[in-house]
Amino acid sequence: MNNDDVTGAAGTQPGPSEADHAWRLWQLSDLTTPWALRVVVTLGVADLLVDGPVDAALLAKRTGADSGALARLLRHLAARGVFFEVAPGLFELNDAARCLRAGHPSRMHEWLSMDGAAGRMDQAYAQLLSSVRTGGAAYAEMHGRSFYDDLEADPELHRSFDELMSQDSVDYGSMVDHLDWSGVRHVVDVGGGQGELLVYLLARHPHLRGSLFELAGTAEQAPALLATNGVSDRCEVVTGSFFDEVRPSGADTYLLASVLHNWNDSDATEILRRTAQAAGPGGRIVVFEGCVDDTTDQSWATHLDLKMLVLLGGRERTAEEFQDLARDAGLSVAGVTRTSRGPFALPFAVMELVVDDHS
Repeated sequence: MNNDDVTGAAGTQPGPSEADHAWRLWQLSDLTTPWALRVVVTLGVADLLVDGPVDAALLAKRTGADSGALARLLRHLAARGVFFEVAPGLFELNDAARCLRAGHPSRMHEWLSMDGAAGRMDQAYAQLLSSVRTGGAAYAEMHGRSFYDDLEADPELHRSFDELMSQDSVDYGSMVDHLDWSGVRHVVDVGGGQGELLVYLLARHPHLRGSLFELAGTAEQAPALLATNGVSDRCEVVTGSFFDEVRPSGADTYLLASVLHNWNDSDATEILRRTAQAAGPGGRIVVFEGCVDDTTDQSWATHLDLKMLVLLGGRERTAEEFQDLARDAGLSVAGVTRTSRGPFALPFAVMELVVDDHS
């Protein structure tokens, strides 16, 4: 018997077997670990282990859980590399588990806790089949009302979501630093949350005046944030919907930061059109969006794309697709800058658009 009989004609190792593929599919499809992580975060277990190992019975008492079930949960996670079981029923943090503490820079706690907006969003994946069949959002199928209606109906849920989004606004800081603000006097952040991005901009450019345009519920905390950061004298809060009218009109620059991916093509075009109407002919609109291309790691892009579909009926797009939306809204593309955002360096694009004179 020669080597080719064992390793293949070219001397290479044989590829994965059918059993290997089946095992990988099982690992990809199994829901045990994803939900175990969400449960342990919701119970706040990682924060209870900061001073050293604690046994499952005491953890159960402090979290209101069943000690046997909690031990089994933690044992499963330890087997997956999250937590250490240093003795039977005795658990401690490892490097992975430390990321699950409240306030950790990774923000894993905030994204996984089922007590917050992110956890409620994740539950909508149970209705992914509906989204694939209809091409629209499935959040209402799970929770009885659309995503934004759900936020408006529950102030605590709204607060949780706003906190998640506030860090996203801070992450845009390095992107706006690359833009030329010397000739700009008035900037409007359309759908700008609680004003974090405007705070960043106004603090670095004392000549700028800002306007935050946002729904009333989201903008509720903005005045306090602006005052705390000493820019309230240069920034106004204007409430309304960008599907009705973007205000104020006539500013030098309008910002749209991670707004368009929340919406389908028709709605995204309408948002751009309304913003263009406010900016007027020759006006400037700057769009910050995650951007998919042939060089992008498709795993993050496809993940976010499905998430936008399930939650909102939105989608991730390529730079060319964004440019098509812009043209449909009466805008010309003045420039596209590739960059990255956040601790995971997600691929982003900064697109500078100009309102056509005939718009």
